[in-house]
Amino acid sequence: MFNLILANQTDISIYGFYGWWQLTVCLFAFVALMSIWYHIGKNQKDYGPVWLALSVLCWACSGLVEILMLHQDQTGLPLKEGLRSVFSLLNSLFILMALPWFKYLPKLFAPLIKSKFWPYIIGIPFAFALLPTLLKMVLGSTPSTINELDVYYALLTLLFLGFVLWESFIKRRLPLLGWLSLLTILVTLVAQVYKFMGNSINLLLFSAIFKTSLIMLFFALALSWVKELTETIIPQPHQLKLTFGKKRKSKGKNIYEVSLLGFPGDAERTVQLTPALYKLFKTFANRKMHSEGGWLEIKPKNFDTSKNYDINDHNELKRLVEALLDGLFGKKNWTKDMHYTPLKNTLFEMSENRERKIRLLLPKENIYIENE
Repeated sequence: MFNLILANQTDISIYGFYGWWQLTVCLFAFVALMSIWYHIGKNQKDYGPVWLALSVLCWACSGLVEILMLHQDQTGLPLKEGLRSVFSLLNSLFILMALPWFKYLPKLFAPLIKSKFWPYIIGIPFAFALLPTLLKMVLGSTPSTINELDVYYALLTLLFLGFVLWESFIKRRLPLLGWLSLLTILVTLVAQVYKFMGNSINLLLFSAIFKTSLIMLFFALALSWVKELTETIIPQPHQLKLTFGKKRKSKGKNIYEVSLLGFPGDAERTVQLTPALYKLFKTFANRKMHSEGGWLEIKPKNFDTSKNYDINDHNELKRLVEALLDGLFGKKNWTKDMHYTPLKNTLFEMSENRERKIRLLLPKENIYIENE
């Protein structure tokens, strides 16, 4: 009898500690994520961090339930488990609501997540899981049957979240965080399985591990987002320096490279160009360095056949800027408003009289051509 009483007191102490830990840590994480959004995301009109913060708040509410119902007997257990299951469902729903705000989505799921039907795709299963859960809670079903539907909904959430986290970290050149996110998803899956096994102590252990890990991943995601915002800032013309160079491979094939210095976060970024684009870009540089005006002329539609033009059409310039962006930020990991237009405005200027003339905007002191 004494050993049984001691065991019960030990279980109550463990649950009490877990409840207070979950409430304080998750509430702190909620406030911190909201603070990041308030200072940065609010101006960007990005509400993804808000949904992630609300999902963490659900865990804090679950911890509060654990504390308030710590000394409940068996008759109050269905109510306690039911409330925890409801907050688990809300947590999954808010995570799924955050996914459309992610910049990088896997090609497999991107059309689905970005579609206008996404709220219905995640909302209908949520409703079908929530209503039976509330009914079972009122009827006093066993905890395993109450938790059943929120586990299935969590599995759906983990499937999407795992792919999206991996894509986000990989596209931001953070592969170690990508692998950590997959490991966290695996631990979370184990925790969901333990809900069916009735091993409460192991369930608490895995729950504490995966919740802590996910919270840290959410902060890593927010910091990677801030890192990307700072590193993708296009510098002003006087801040940017260009170095042109041609290297020869062992097989005799040439590599045409342009190094750009002046972007925040990196000392120097090197971009490989095709021979044609490299020649065009180098022509801009030579004209800027060695002629008075530095202008290149774009061929008009009704062009004079007796005259040679520097640029055949505007598409050549477009391909050059796109190739530079692909090399700087990754293929298609850039947008027109934030990257293409600012970089084009930093590098080039058109003649005021609209004479189809264009030149490099950088000071000639910022341009260097290696001996080729």
